[in-house]
Amino acid sequence: MTLLDGMRILVVEDEALIAIDIEAQLRLLGGVVVGPEGRLDKALELAETVALDGALLDINIRGGEVFPVAEVLLARGVPILLSTGFGPERLPAPFRALPYLRKPFDARQLQHAVLKAFVGPRLASRANGGEVLMRGQRS
Repeated sequence: MTLLDGMRILVVEDEALIAIDIEAQLRLLGGVVVGPEGRLDKALELAETVALDGALLDINIRGGEVFPVAEVLLARGVPILLSTGFGPERLPAPFRALPYLRKPFDARQLQHAVLKAFVGPRLASRANGGEVLMRGQRS
């Protein structure tokens, strides 16, 4: 078992080198990467049609800002981690409470933010359902 344990994570990032790094880190954690996608129209299509367990979204991508994608994902109940060079004060009000990863970030910061945003909620939902959290430990 890996930390992401096959979770399907949508990556929306239009800078190729950053997208490659994110994809590599998510795979190391055991995630299945959907994308990476750098265009708003394509990202929106994936958000609407693909089964996802989480999404890491760069705010500014080719085609505009990623907020329409975030709206679709939130409506579907998909956990989101935003990626931006700015602080949360620059985000529209509905998105300020979402977790975000400030650029530039390193592998350790990415892994920590991803685990907190995607694995944390999954463990909480398992605890509520009484499933096994860790080998030999029950909630």
